[in-house]
Amino acid sequence: MNNYQNIIDKYYIDFKKAKNILITHGKLVCDKALLISQNKPELKIDEYFIEQASMLHDIGIFLTNAPEIGCYGSFPYICHGYLGRELLEKEKMEKAALVAERHTGTGLSMNDIICQNLPLPHRDMLPLSIEEQLICFADKFFSKKKELSKEKTVSEIRKKMRKHGEEQLLRFDNWCKLFLL
Repeated sequence: MNNYQNIIDKYYIDFKKAKNILITHGKLVCDKALLISQNKPELKIDEYFIEQASMLHDIGIFLTNAPEIGCYGSFPYICHGYLGRELLEKEKMEKAALVAERHTGTGLSMNDIICQNLPLPHRDMLPLSIEEQLICFADKFFSKKKELSKEKTVSEIRKKMRKHGEEQLLRFDNWCKLFLL
């Protein structure tokens, strides 16, 4: 059994709907990221890490209040990234923990967090490694809330990103150039 499956089983024993969504979404993100990786061998992406971290990037969702995806925790949904980081650090998966924290939007700067008064720790949460960036990018193509397996188009993602500011859109556009061209 994969290490990620043990961790999912440990935390999602009482969250059947959320577990199904987490695994389905993680697999879609993983498959997208691995396909991009295989098309971009020059980037020298660690595909084993991509598999592990893709499946765990949303591990913190069960701690949030998102009943539509089977999560009945006390935190706002936007907190699932840093909460996931804390869980994965306890599991000694420090690199995957950083992916969990840094995948929201196209990442969040400390300035974003402060200016938008987000209920998050005041620190940069921007994807740095190529693997962090790739998982964050692949994640944007799939929703956990509706039509789980329907892949969004670049245009649909750009439209949503634009609502969150030019920085988010610029990072996404740069990733399109890096990963898709």
